[in-house]
Amino acid sequence: MGDDLIAAADSAVADALASIQGSLPDLAFIFVSGGSPDEAAAALAYAATATGARTSTGCNAHGVIGAGQAAEAARGVSVWVASLPSVEVRAFHLEVLRTSESIAVVGMTERRDSDVVGVMIADPWSFPVDGFVGHSHESLRGLPLVGGLASGAGQAGDTRLLVDGHIHDRGAVGVVIGGDVSVHALVSQGCRPIGRPMTVTSAEGSTILELAGRPALEQAKDAVAMLPTEEQPLAVRGLHLGVAVDEYADDHAHGDFLVRGIAGADQASGSITIGDVVEIGSTVQFLLRDADAAHDDLVSVLGHFRTTAGGGSPAGALLFTCTGRGRAMFPSADHDSTAVRRGLGVDHVAGFFAAGEIGPVGGHNHVHTFTATVLAFGS
Repeated sequence: MGDDLIAAADSAVADALASIQGSLPDLAFIFVSGGSPDEAAAALAYAATATGARTSTGCNAHGVIGAGQAAEAARGVSVWVASLPSVEVRAFHLEVLRTSESIAVVGMTERRDSDVVGVMIADPWSFPVDGFVGHSHESLRGLPLVGGLASGAGQAGDTRLLVDGHIHDRGAVGVVIGGDVSVHALVSQGCRPIGRPMTVTSAEGSTILELAGRPALEQAKDAVAMLPTEEQPLAVRGLHLGVAVDEYADDHAHGDFLVRGIAGADQASGSITIGDVVEIGSTVQFLLRDADAAHDDLVSVLGHFRTTAGGGSPAGALLFTCTGRGRAMFPSADHDSTAVRRGLGVDHVAGFFAAGEIGPVGGHNHVHTFTATVLAFGS
């Protein structure tokens, strides 16, 4: 971190290379915050060359995570490297081709049976990330995707994406990792349930008219009324809806719901509108998001992973956390990075504050908001 981005890149590269103790890096992730788009591009390209990594990718961002700290709305460079001698890493740059009738995304590397995960960083201004990620289960044959939307641009054209030393201002970049490698995608959506699960009995697109035979807005008010009086004001901004990812489950527990924000409500019709299309017959539950719930959920997700992984610690981790978290939600910008380092027992954590996070829930890839998504390497 520092005022001079090139100097900050030098320092970040040195720290990252020290973490692999003289091994040659096969993969580097580089994130830059602050400065003009041209300054960010120069720092990204400089760091990519300085690491000597075979494959590199990254972006400019609102804030970066690395070296045990996080920096938001400040100049900084984060570099994460890995030596993966038995692993295949293939970089990609996705571009959008538009016609008068349709759009097509080109540039994705061909899916191989040995692939285990893809890491994708997208420009929110030019790339149809919701559509691409939403169809990725079919187009990528179930390949998990982890990553985020670059957050360093105040306007279209200011995003800077890095892939193998080349800088782009649109599309999406990333890597597909395959072979003999252990990786684990962890998604913390940061909510706690309120009320009870209900069935959508009337809906049109993203507008829910009825839940369990009653106006959806009435059901929302009833759920909020169940909260302690002192917590009810949190629902003004923190009320969300979870949509069950598996309708055939006998019970729906933690992690079984895809969290979607409530975009609006109509008093006349009693309907609510969420940030996704919902089908009649879906199981949903109201959820509350606040700092305590976000903290507890992240700690729970990390703890569950450590338990199921036999208590071992990963060799390193990437963290893609929302710009709506950090200081906007917690007392410190370091909250999520500190939680990941402690929860996984790992020092080498890097990433950025994203304008939307990508990660799998219920076996399918999704674009999230207010989420912390982690990719842990090894166990």
